[in-house]
Amino acid sequence: MSFLLLQTPTGTPKPGSNTPIDVSNPFDVIVYIVMPIVIIAVFFILKKKKKDDL
Repeated sequence: MSFLLLQTPTGTPKPGSNTPIDVSNPFDVIVYIVMPIVIIAVFFILKKKKKDDL
């Protein structure tokens, strides 16, 4: 009975099928490295700008 509860549903990624980020692929570099840095920087810039306006 416990075997039925521990099965992974069909179509879901399995933990062993994950691969690391391929830094030679420009898309991966932009999505996983550049975009988060830009989003964080814009957040702090807007936060500082809003604080200065008050």
